[in-house]
Amino acid sequence: MFAGHDGIHSDVWLQQVVLQRGKRYLISAESGTGKSSMCSYIYGYRQDYSGEIAFDGQDIRLLTVAQWCDVRQHHIAYLPQDMRLFGELSAMENVELKNRLTGFKSRQEIEHLFQALGIADKQDSLASKLSIGQQQRVAIIRTLCQPFDFILLDEPVSHLDEENNRIVARLITQEADRQGAGVIATSVGYHLKIDGATAISL
Repeated sequence: MFAGHDGIHSDVWLQQVVLQRGKRYLISAESGTGKSSMCSYIYGYRQDYSGEIAFDGQDIRLLTVAQWCDVRQHHIAYLPQDMRLFGELSAMENVELKNRLTGFKSRQEIEHLFQALGIADKQDSLASKLSIGQQQRVAIIRTLCQPFDFILLDEPVSHLDEENNRIVARLITQEADRQGAGVIATSVGYHLKIDGATAISL
């Protein structure tokens, strides 16, 4: 997919890959080999690739702005590696921004996620005052606040310990199973423990 890089050996680049709804994929690669780029291509943030990416057979380069808005609000939930929280807002306000757009989770459900991830006491803390690991958990909660056919996660547990890794994997797979959705997660090594995931090398 990188123009001018024909010598790449990968399960993804320069290959035809089909990712199916309802299945789980864990894409492993070293830093700097294109994990975040791949996520940006799938989500439509970048188009500097060769080849074609298609949703249900339609080339995503042909999607209109309105179609992209629909995809991002109802079909693909995305957790970028840099999390993109608003530092001047509280943890809960960052989550509520997303949930107001979708109306997908009740306040009680959101508070349960904060509790499950061990940051219930951080709901009113400014995102900028949280540790990186706490910010990552807030971003995960925000990502779960929408309907989706696929949840796209770029190194979602890179700053989490083993126990929080396990909890995140459980919450993600439970929500994906409930929606019949697919999971696409990237990782440096296979650090995210998603049961039944197909391992892919990038």
